[in-house]
This record gives sequence, C-alpha cells and structure tokens, in this order.
Amino acid sequence: MKKIFLFVCVGLLTLNGFSQKKKGSSKKAKATVTLPKVDNLQVEVKSGNFQVSIIEKGKTNDALVVKAVDASFTPKDCKLSSFMANGVKLYLLTWTENNLLSTPNKTEDKTTIYNIIYELTSKKQVYSNYQLTNHITEKVSLGGTAASETQEKVRREGFEFVLNPDGTVTQKGKNQQISFAYDKDKMEFRKK
Repeated sequence: MKKIFLFVCVGLLTLNGFSQKKKGSSKKAKATVTLPKVDNLQVEVKSGNFQVSIIEKGKTNDALVVKAVDASFTPKDCKLSSFMANGVKLYLLTWTENNLLSTPNKTEDKTTIYNIIYELTSKKQVYSNYQLTNHITEKVSLGGTAASETQEKVRREGFEFVLNPDGTVTQKGKNQQISFAYDKDKMEFRKK
C-alpha cells in the first residue's frame, strides 16, 4: 500500500512540474553590434564592405573601405579614436576578429586584433598592424595503440600595438621592439 501511495505522489509531482513550465519562444533574437562614431566618421558594414564613412551635413559623402566582408561579418571590440601625431590629426581604427575551426581531433581558436591609422584629409591609410593568437587543441595518438593524449599549443604572429601619448607607435614582439614616428611630409609612419 505504501508503494502505491508513494508512486501516486511522485506521479502527481512530476505531472505538476511539467504542467508549470513555460514554452520558450521559437524566435531567437539577433545580437546587434553598435559600431563607433567619432567626429564626422562612422564605422559601418555596408554593401559587402567594412568601411569608415565620412558624413557631412547628415549624408554619407565618402567612405574609406577597410576590407571586403561577407554578410555574417561582425567585428568585436571595434573602436575608433582620434589623436595628434606631429601636428596632424589621425584616426585609429581597432577591431578584433575570432575564427573557430573544429574537427573531431583538432580545434583551432584564432583571435586577430587589427589596428589601422588613417589620415583623413588625403583619405589615406598611413599605418597597419595585426596580432594573431592561435590556440590549438589536438588529440594525438600514442605509438599505434588505442591510447591518446590532448596537446595544447599557442602560436603567435604579428606585433602587439601600442599608441604612445605623443602620437608615436610602438610594435612589440617576442624578441624586438620597434618605434615609429609620423612623417607628415611623406604621410606615413617611419622607424625612429
């Protein structure tokens, strides 16, 4: 008798638990990414291009195309800022791209940080830098047996970018550090 009573109580509690659950909505909200705006410049993904649009009197006058992209492109940590270098106002565009490649035995998580500096009056890119970090996780078979182990590696390419308060740029690598200063006559960054 106790078993039957216990069985009925558990059944009623289970039925009550299922009847109280709300059904989730079938529509998934798409994450919106807000892209930065500084002065009369707006970063946009438009017509298959990742670009910096120059807006005058409320209308897009011109655009600096950063790169061609597909519809699924969403830059992360996108920043646009202005600074002075050698008496010239320049604009720094920084963003991060993540790429995950996965197979049953290997996973690669690539993170690339881009830094591009523009000179607006000539609409010219005067400096470009990237820093790639590739985190690899791989299952490796041990000597023809069924045993295996997981190995992790981190590979780096490019340089770490540092914008100094005086408008100079420093690139830091594992074994070297290079400083650049803006040459306003040639409109480019040159090694110090």
